[in-house]
Amino acid sequence: MTVAHKTPTAAAPLASLDFEVEEMTCASCVRHVERAAGALPGVAGVSVNLGAERVSVDFDPRQVGAAAIAQAIDDAGYEPKLRTIELAVEGMTCASCVARIETALKATPGIVEASVNLGNERARVTGLGRDLESAARLAIEEAGYEAKPIADEAETTREAAIAEAERRERTQVAIGVLLTLPLVLPMLAIPFGVHWMPPGWVQFLLATPVQFWLGWRFYKAGFKALKAGSGNMDLLVAIGTSAAYFLSVYVLLTASGHHMPEYYFEASAVIITLVLLGKHLEARAKRKTADAVRALMALRPDTARIRRPDGSEVEVPVSDVARGDVVVVRPGERVPVDATIREGASEMDESMVTGESLPVLRERGAPIIGGSVNGTGVLAAEATAVGADTTLARIVRLVENAQASKAPIQKLVDRVAAIFVPVVVAIAILTFAAWFWATGNLELSIVTAVAVLVIACPCALGLATPAAIMAGTGAAARGGVLIKDAESLERAKAIRAVAFDKTGTLTEGRPELAEFEALDGDRAAALGIAAALQAGSEHPLARAVVDAAVAEGVTVSSAADVKAIAGRGLEGRVGEARYAVGSARHMGDLGLSLDAVADRAAAQQAEGRSVSYLAALGETPRLVALLAFADLPRPSAADAVARLKAMGITSVMVTGDNKGSAHAVARAIGVDEVVAEVLPEDKARIVSELKIRFGEVAMVGDGINDAPALVAADLGIAMGSGTDVAMEAAGVTLMRADPEAVADAIEIARATQAKIRQNLFWAFAYNTAGIPLAALGFLSPIIAGAAMAFSSVSVVTNALLLRRWKPAGER
Repeated sequence: MTVAHKTPTAAAPLASLDFEVEEMTCASCVRHVERAAGALPGVAGVSVNLGAERVSVDFDPRQVGAAAIAQAIDDAGYEPKLRTIELAVEGMTCASCVARIETALKATPGIVEASVNLGNERARVTGLGRDLESAARLAIEEAGYEAKPIADEAETTREAAIAEAERRERTQVAIGVLLTLPLVLPMLAIPFGVHWMPPGWVQFLLATPVQFWLGWRFYKAGFKALKAGSGNMDLLVAIGTSAAYFLSVYVLLTASGHHMPEYYFEASAVIITLVLLGKHLEARAKRKTADAVRALMALRPDTARIRRPDGSEVEVPVSDVARGDVVVVRPGERVPVDATIREGASEMDESMVTGESLPVLRERGAPIIGGSVNGTGVLAAEATAVGADTTLARIVRLVENAQASKAPIQKLVDRVAAIFVPVVVAIAILTFAAWFWATGNLELSIVTAVAVLVIACPCALGLATPAAIMAGTGAAARGGVLIKDAESLERAKAIRAVAFDKTGTLTEGRPELAEFEALDGDRAAALGIAAALQAGSEHPLARAVVDAAVAEGVTVSSAADVKAIAGRGLEGRVGEARYAVGSARHMGDLGLSLDAVADRAAAQQAEGRSVSYLAALGETPRLVALLAFADLPRPSAADAVARLKAMGITSVMVTGDNKGSAHAVARAIGVDEVVAEVLPEDKARIVSELKIRFGEVAMVGDGINDAPALVAADLGIAMGSGTDVAMEAAGVTLMRADPEAVADAIEIARATQAKIRQNLFWAFAYNTAGIPLAALGFLSPIIAGAAMAFSSVSVVTNALLLRRWKPAGER
């Protein structure tokens, strides 16, 4: 069905969008969508295909954009299906390039949002339409750059291309140095009374290949910038060095033979060589900031060994593994996909995935993570997640998304970068005019203006934030801390209070036998009887007793005639005698008095522990033992709280448990405040109240019932041992069940934010100080070029210091 509207402007160039819309069910929906989109100014026609759930819109992009069309349909109650793609962008050199590409993308019909990252040289584009990718690539190419789909980049091909580019850059720098040294060394000798300066025509022969061969990249990129109606660092270098070079050529052609004229060939050659060296060092440093993602991607093996139904084993590409397949992992091999062990047991090295430095024992029924290394046993495991759904793939995605995101401060930097080059060119023109008016010296005026052009460095501004974010999130990922985006980094830095869920976060999340007191003194015999009665039960308290017996090396006999008493406990026969284990109520039902152990039981309950009893049945029932169970604090919980306190952060425990249990755990680990007996639906309200008291609040949880509180907090932190729902709601995910990782997350966030502030300070200070000094004639073009070349290198190098950060457990 099609609805036509009046053409908004005579001969207006119309654009078309064809995209999916969900939630349309009938002809009425069609009319609603048509009216909603058609009511927008600039829309010339709307066509809705209900069967295919697609909408086609013809519109004037000068009056209305894709974002407005999508919003109008969304407001009408339907869901336009936005797509997000990533493109690899080649040819960017500075923040001005970022601003130009983003402007070009956002002006493209169909694109709703665009974000370009100079650090990892990628563009993330969100929009409508089947042709989103081709439209985005065309916009980038028309802006003067090259774009390729990420999916089409074979990693080995990309690595080979990067290696080749590095080799080529090294060669160019070496040639530049060889051609420039004969121009520079004589200048260094002049203060010592030695005049070795080669004749003008020799200087011309040395400088020309540097200017037009090695420096061709600056002309090419600068011309593209001009063509696109903007400027960048390459344009500044091209204009500045050309001015020095052609001034020297002019002097060479017009000089008389009476004296050695002053040439500036060395200035243009040195500037280009230094900038090439700086860009080479910068590219190497930028590559190091992305090492974390490459290391994670390298964890996935290329092949997997599959066991067929007939028992035979065959090696297949890991991409061919399907859910339900049985994969066989031999000692020393990497696990190809997420799986559950069906046969065997082994210690797994999960350090590269979770940050846990010690091997972890995994037995039958336990999950294993793709990318972890099998220790000594042969495992047969059923694949539970493959491809993009594996834990490793999700980690890579999270880290890449974080590295591609922009910190709020970056938006200000982008606005400055957009006008930076035109402003610098204007200052250079004013500098030339002022010096020529004041001195009448054409050469001096040109040289001073050249210094202004070559000292300005939008690169340092453009790299200050993304380089720090890439290095910081990469270091955090190696330590098992996954940060969702740059905004989460900024929020983590400002946290003043951390609210912890108790069970499974500060505690192990499973009961353990904390106390076992045999009333007749024979502890081993009594513990063996209790374990025998409960060996066949899956109840958490029963498993705790059996585990304790095994850990102490107690022989566990078999029990007979075991029966469960609902809500009370168990009864059965061990040897020739009958026994019962259970609650105080069960003991009362059996006619047993608990007065003899009442004080000891009360003391255990005051510690927040659950108390059970073991009794011998017969003509005269008697108590045999008292059992106390506790959900013990995690070993690192106390250290985590202490580290937070040292950072000036208040720790608060929010739990649904009773006050006795909550305060017992709080005392053991040193938590500042306790809010007990909280219903799951009230946790979000408690977090909101904490925000009023403390300001920025983080919430740490691991269960589905924690998700609302994670969203309500300024920063949600999900334990990796928890649920996908909690992880989706969180800004930070901890890949290991370790409370100390909370302190690690806040620590690396603060360190990253500090690097961002340092980088931005030096980038702005460098430009605000360097440009006036150059304009006033205090800097020669050579010094200005050297300073510009190494300013961006210093920013990236400073960010790379974050790679030395390690979580507390590895220091």
